[in-house]
Amino acid sequence: MPRTTPAPTLESAGIFHHEYLLVTLGACALVFLAAFESLAVTTIMPLVSRELDGAAYYALAFAGPLATGVIGMVAAGNWSDRRGPVGPLYASVAMFVLGLLIAGTASTMPALVAGRLVQGLGGGAMTVALYVVIARVYPPVLHPKIFAAFSAAWVIPSLVGPFAAGIVAQVLSWHWVFLGVVGLVVPALLMIVPALRGLRGTPDAGTREGAAPKDMSTRKSTGSGRLAWAALAALAVLGLNLSSRLPVAGGVVAVAAVVVALIAVRPLVPRGTLTARRGLPSVILTRGLASAAFFGAEVYLPYLLVERYSFSPTFAGLALTGGAVSWAAGSAVQGRLGSRLDHRRAVRTGAAMVLGAVVLVLVTTLLGWPAAVAIAAWVVAGGGMGVMYARLSVMTLALSTRDNEGFNSSAMSISDSLGGALSLATTGIIFAAFPTAVASFGGVFALTALIGVAAVVVAPRVSGRR
Repeated sequence: MPRTTPAPTLESAGIFHHEYLLVTLGACALVFLAAFESLAVTTIMPLVSRELDGAAYYALAFAGPLATGVIGMVAAGNWSDRRGPVGPLYASVAMFVLGLLIAGTASTMPALVAGRLVQGLGGGAMTVALYVVIARVYPPVLHPKIFAAFSAAWVIPSLVGPFAAGIVAQVLSWHWVFLGVVGLVVPALLMIVPALRGLRGTPDAGTREGAAPKDMSTRKSTGSGRLAWAALAALAVLGLNLSSRLPVAGGVVAVAAVVVALIAVRPLVPRGTLTARRGLPSVILTRGLASAAFFGAEVYLPYLLVERYSFSPTFAGLALTGGAVSWAAGSAVQGRLGSRLDHRRAVRTGAAMVLGAVVLVLVTTLLGWPAAVAIAAWVVAGGGMGVMYARLSVMTLALSTRDNEGFNSSAMSISDSLGGALSLATTGIIFAAFPTAVASFGGVFALTALIGVAAVVVAPRVSGRR
């Protein structure tokens, strides 16, 4: 009898096995393009602002997509839970492309901001839809590896994105930084299409091993109600960003915006998230705190290097490149370790690394230490995020049922987005409040260090009681 080759096991198949190859490549390509666009826009926005006389809208061009992304996340989560992830993925990619087209053809700054708002709406929804696709297509044993691949998909844009965007803007026009991506998004989506054919329809209500009971930690989707809360949270974030422009009542508006954002986010995340209940709620909260600490500090690190150490903007950006590379390395390490590194220990380690790095940057700022200390610290911070971020994604899916994967995936993305947005808005207010550069940078890094402390405190609660 002819010898037959045994079928590969789930552990040996890998995310590049022929059954998963196209969806892996397509999903990673979409993540890559979203990362490239984010970094490219950061590079060209000063040029765009000068050309379109849009300095007044500069901050809104970054805060707007984060705010509308929350609405997209909730909409995609609701839709995915009711009908599966196919429709949300197609719609979100279409919105992302539409936003690119609007921004790429804009002749005024308000038009460009409008395109960015649409782009954020599509990008937020696309993130959630992709997470649900992963939950449905890949077996749980491969989730750490696919999320590690997602982290790696951010590395190349961090290496070449700013430089490539600058070249395109100089040789052609900044418009092509937006328009050029459009032609790459569609092929990326087409690679995923074959894997989507079996995912249509309402999912069953089966529960994964170890998942939290649905009535204990999650809220049932309420359609328009949750969208209304998402819109309110988005408006609160925008209000916080704009509060510094109000000469009299700016402080009152800022406090009110934070309160409204926290009230609005409660129906959008699992019960007990804001009180750090053990299990899934603390997973979601840790994700938001880690994003707030990391991204709140990262935005000001190149600024610090330019202002205090006279780095060129290009050279200062290398600090972010080092962080991105170590993020991917940390994610790859945790993916290879698999179950040998338990989730709780990975999250605690990552949170501690981020906190330690932010504290080092703070001390460097206050004591005038060499810039190399801050740059090296950010390599450590990136590694911590790589170890922690993918595990938080894996835990979110593992603690979800088949009929609330969309809700929990959107909750994780909302925590990400709102954590970063609120942190950036608050650090912007603090930075403008101090009279000297040392005090301004010190205030920013002190706030993000406090947020890092909160992440370290909450991190052990991501797993249930022993």
